[in-house]
Amino acid sequence: MTAPDSLNSALSIEELIGGVEDLPSLPDVVMELLGSIEQEDSDIAVLAKKVASDPALMAKTLRLANSSAYGLQVKATTIQQAMTFLGFQTMRQLITAAALTGCFPAGRCPGFNDRAFWRHSIATAACARVLARRVRFNPDYAFTAGLLHGIGRLVLVSRFPERYQAVLSLRDKRDCELAEAERALLGIDHVDAGVALAEHWHFSSTMRQAIAFYRMPEAPGAGFLATIVHVASAVVHALDLAGNPDELVPRVSAVAWTALGMSEEAWLQAFHETELQVEEMAAILMA
Repeated sequence: MTAPDSLNSALSIEELIGGVEDLPSLPDVVMELLGSIEQEDSDIAVLAKKVASDPALMAKTLRLANSSAYGLQVKATTIQQAMTFLGFQTMRQLITAAALTGCFPAGRCPGFNDRAFWRHSIATAACARVLARRVRFNPDYAFTAGLLHGIGRLVLVSRFPERYQAVLSLRDKRDCELAEAERALLGIDHVDAGVALAEHWHFSSTMRQAIAFYRMPEAPGAGFLATIVHVASAVVHALDLAGNPDELVPRVSAVAWTALGMSEEAWLQAFHETELQVEEMAAILMA
């Protein structure tokens, strides 16, 4: 069966970027956080006041801060309290996660499982954070990069729902990875779309690099953050934490796996820790 020409013609990055303005906008405070992720000198009181001005964002952020994954001994009842207990960097990624997971409309593309997408993203974020702590890398960067790594799929689904439905059909027909079907029908894949969105939303270079290279962590200049996210995403697929039986487990880079330098026991503990955190995090962020 041949799809109509309108569904077969390759997309250009210009076409993609041309409609990025039509995508949901993030709260100003989150745009500020994503653009300045390398900076640690932000005024906590000012940030707390900005988040408090958005009651839904504040409530979701506080539920996440008080979850078992962060192990607070005393319940935080204000954003400023949570920042005092957890630190600015950790609160940055919790605020970002709370905003992002409620930002895109669901149900735009028949066949695209929005819940499975977010479960995979949240689980990858949790796993990336677990792995980063074990290899002494910044766990907050890892969490945010894990959450954002597949965001380009939402760009494609939101901008071109009919064409993406054809992509999903081709993926099922060929029994191939989604990125392969994306390139076959669209001429670009979700990584290209994610990088375009990252630039439009002024993500930091750290986040843009992780999104750009998470599928190719061996590429020159990919960086260690891409390595962590690559492995975390593969682990989440293998453990089926997204609950999407149609997804193929992607090939794991042996270079990336080896680069983490973890023992078999450490891997088993990381798997267990990730599984323990995912349900609670998903319940909060997808509420």
